Amino acid sequence: MFDQPRTVLLAGASGDLARAIGAEIVRRYPDIALLTLSRAAVDRVPGHAGERRHLTVSLADEHSIQSVEAFLSEFSSPPDWVINCCGLLHDKFHGPEKSLAQCEDDWLVQSMRINLLTHLHLAQALDRKLLRKQPLLWVSLSAKVGSIGDNELGGWYSYRISKASLNMLIKNLSIEWGRRLESSCVVAVHPGTTDTVLSKPFQGNLAPGKLYSPALSAGRIVDVVEQLAPADSGNLFFWDGSRLPW
Repeated sequence: MFDQPRTVLLAGASGDLARAIGAEIVRRYPDIALLTLSRAAVDRVPGHAGERRHLTVSLADEHSIQSVEAFLSEFSSPPDWVINCCGLLHDKFHGPEKSLAQCEDDWLVQSMRINLLTHLHLAQALDRKLLRKQPLLWVSLSAKVGSIGDNELGGWYSYRISKASLNMLIKNLSIEWGRRLESSCVVAVHPGTTDTVLSKPFQGNLAPGKLYSPALSAGRIVDVVEQLAPADSGNLFFWDGSRLPW
């Protein structure tokens, strides 16, 4: 049902994995209309023959809702696919907390702003543009460590808390939009540990073969996306298409 998109909206589009996802979508659908949102400019994907529109915006900011609404109003219908790649694990001064004593309010709040609010704000901007009879596929890149049922190691407080919150947002959205739209699928996807800026400080701890190139992860993610159906809505998926516990 969702395997022939005409328009794709890619948020957090300047990140390493997001750029690879954009390139993979264009490789499969060269004539696609590609709409991108990010805090930085994004180059046109080589080989892309379709319409290309970009909005420079910080989705962590509540004012972005109006900006994105205005941006989407320029188009006659909402996008068929929405893929939100916004996320944060560390910065120059903070990393994942190994213990309760390392938790700081400001870092937890920042993690929530980037890992949760960027997805909430985009959903709010899209909400009034949805058409009951037009199928909608929404994918948020999440993380396996945000699964409460899968957590047996602890630690990484802010990241786990914010990703678990994102997962609950996805569940709520799947229910609300499932009632309003004739065909919708709202999911979260764990891409696996990908060779990006986000994972750099932690790559030395990985077992051989567990670090994936952005191109490989992007291909896997789009493979999962193309196989989704309304019955899959409200779930967290691994990069191989298997379901993860919430």
